[in-house]
Amino acid sequence: MENKIICPKCKSENVIKWTKRKTQNRGLIQRYKCNNCEKTFTKDDGFFRMRNHPKKITCAIDLFYRGVSTRKVQEHFKAFYPHNSSNVSIYKWIIKYSKAISNFTNGLKLNVGAEVQIDEVEYHRRKSHKQRLGNERNWFIDSICPKTKFMVASDYVKFRGMKEVKQVIKNIKTKTGVQIKVITSDGWLAYPNAIRKVYGFSNKIHKVNVFHNRVNASKGEGFNIPIERLHNNLRARTKTFRGFHGSVESANVILKGFEIYYNFITKHQTIKKCPYELATDLKLKGDNKWLELIGLSKINNQ
Repeated sequence: MENKIICPKCKSENVIKWTKRKTQNRGLIQRYKCNNCEKTFTKDDGFFRMRNHPKKITCAIDLFYRGVSTRKVQEHFKAFYPHNSSNVSIYKWIIKYSKAISNFTNGLKLNVGAEVQIDEVEYHRRKSHKQRLGNERNWFIDSICPKTKFMVASDYVKFRGMKEVKQVIKNIKTKTGVQIKVITSDGWLAYPNAIRKVYGFSNKIHKVNVFHNRVNASKGEGFNIPIERLHNNLRARTKTFRGFHGSVESANVILKGFEIYYNFITKHQTIKKCPYELATDLKLKGDNKWLELIGLSKINNQ
């Protein structure tokens, strides 16, 4: 998508470079002037009105998903940046940009294999930010394409029921269209009906339109290795989380950020590249992929 400079007031493209605004932490920022309405403005590149440099913000997000807590990121920045940021600010950056990027990446067309694996992870979330109120059992339902290692769809939910499983399968179908022929799951009883409702039943062949491959490890039928390996990475990162701050919404956004990190940022050891390189037509050229994704998400929302 072409990155054009458009006047925010009259939406004209008759725009010229004007002056540069000097900021304390972000250096010089280019200002523009519209020749139609004479409004001057700065380009919104996804960091509009942010007081910290984009590289610092994306560095904080990257460190967080590589296993560093927000307080440890704050201590790291204190040693290198005169203008330090609090751990609360870092947390807000993670939430803000995980939402923005996921809105963009959820709309990407996927080119995956014929199979998708789906499973769930149990979490114990605080009922509130106050520890004395206890914990509540929640679930993270996710899916992966074994061929491309791409995490297709996921959702953090309060309950593991028919409704929640059906929504994730519906998201899989929306993103992949008619590509999926096999859905592999464990023996959880909600999967057969959810798959049937989403993909439909063919009266001609008297079967569901996709094959449901049920693998029950307790019966010695093996494991769904690709998604179990994904869960190992997920548990390694989230085992130090302290109850997701007592919020389902917070937990969902943080894990959406992990989905972005897994699909677009870190290379998979088996395929020797990021999963998005096999599953999408997206081309990210730089090393700071967080920065590129934020820019692309802003252009997509304009």
